[in-house]
Amino acid sequence: MNRTTEMVLGILGGLIGFAGAFFALFMGEIDQATGGDNTLTGLGMSAFLFSTLGVIGGILVKFKAKLAGWVMVISGVAILVSISLFGFIPALLLVPAGLMALLRKPQ
Repeated sequence: MNRTTEMVLGILGGLIGFAGAFFALFMGEIDQATGGDNTLTGLGMSAFLFSTLGVIGGILVKFKAKLAGWVMVISGVAILVSISLFGFIPALLLVPAGLMALLRKPQ
């Protein structure tokens, strides 16, 4: 079955998630350099991990659609939780792509 839409949305969501995670890491390092704590740095690292999983889910959707759907939904929600506003657009792309992969019937 042709699942190009889910693949494109998943990969794009993961790549935009990398940008949000990088920005969160950058802000966390600035906060840490000025004497703050390193909470935002840790959350940025987790966003990098979940962005990687989102890209893997987007690639995997051609072969194992259900597994890829769950991976993309979980990574989209986790990105949104970890870096909140920076992760809104990646979550907006990953969650619908994952739901489409889960709910779409094979032809």
